[in-house]
Amino acid sequence: MSVRIPMFSCSGMRGEIINTMRGAYTHKRDPSECLNSKAGQYYKDLDFSQVMNCQKKPAISDLPPERKDDNVTGKLPYCCKNGTILPPIMDPWKARSMFQLQVFKLPPDLNKTALCPPQYKCGPPVRIDPSSFPDSSGLPAITYAIASWQVVCNITKPKAQASRCCDTDTCNAERNPLLLPPDALLVPFENRTLQAKAWAKQNHMPIPKELPCPDNCGVSINWHVNTDYRDGWTARLTIFNWRDFAFEDWFVAVDMDKAGPGYENVYSFNSTRVPPNNRTVMFQGLPGLNYLVGQVNGTNPLRDPAVPGKQQSVISFTKKNIHGLNIPGGDGFPTKLFFNGEECALPKHFPKKSSGHRRGISVLMSLVFAVAVAFALMMD
Repeated sequence: MSVRIPMFSCSGMRGEIINTMRGAYTHKRDPSECLNSKAGQYYKDLDFSQVMNCQKKPAISDLPPERKDDNVTGKLPYCCKNGTILPPIMDPWKARSMFQLQVFKLPPDLNKTALCPPQYKCGPPVRIDPSSFPDSSGLPAITYAIASWQVVCNITKPKAQASRCCDTDTCNAERNPLLLPPDALLVPFENRTLQAKAWAKQNHMPIPKELPCPDNCGVSINWHVNTDYRDGWTARLTIFNWRDFAFEDWFVAVDMDKAGPGYENVYSFNSTRVPPNNRTVMFQGLPGLNYLVGQVNGTNPLRDPAVPGKQQSVISFTKKNIHGLNIPGGDGFPTKLFFNGEECALPKHFPKKSSGHRRGISVLMSLVFAVAVAFALMMD
């Protein structure tokens, strides 16, 4: 997750620069911008090759967890979560993130105690007591910030976005997704077209001349209804990470509507119900197993497709005191689903029962936007 914030200033952009940062980094680092700015003229003896950023509106991202113990960029409380923070109901300590900036000011704003907070879009900053940090020298001493602010940000419904397809000249972004066979789940997006066409032909479904576009998802989530019996039912949740980096402390929030109060247990994840109606359940990895690894090469990189990182668990539900549930008709599938706070795109129709099961059902909800799973997180 990236945040875009303005620089610290009291009356407009005055050319301040970020010299160093802990817990985060700027996306662009160009010493030439600094040398040709007011800062370059004022700080003539400063080594700008070591300066973090001189932009007026830099894009700043949280550091990944593996940098939290770095002596230069880490060693900061609550830092380095790769942009993923958990809801307070799951873990209050992991529900906050922090980064620190060392800012060089320019005339006329040279008064070190006359600091003004940045104007965050997510909420007004509130002045709080200066934060304390372990001394960087390693001695048992405490260093205090000159000034600290607290900003509260809440997740809001994202605005409708245009198609993220790479090349709409070869696909149609308005086409409905095509169904995928189960064995295509472990096939990279770019290699799924043949499976989608073969599955459509086998099941007598139309294949448009111009296929739907891929959604360029980095994470896909499969919801598989395993069983449906008189007193309850079970599902299996599988998360696939197609990125080349890992997600630590990931979480999935599933809204099950009227079937939600029947949630009983999850067997390979931790879970947290969301009060007061308990229709939404949040899942996260167990301690020591909360790392959703990234994509890796196949056994033979020249022949085998890449393999996504994967975690899965079976989830059990009861039907007691819940009347009129139709599990295969739609009640057994989430009405909303979130990965790390981002709302996922859901299929618009449900698959049918598998004819090979008499006592229960086995359905696989996996759709494809040409070459990508639809039940997936939209990420930049």
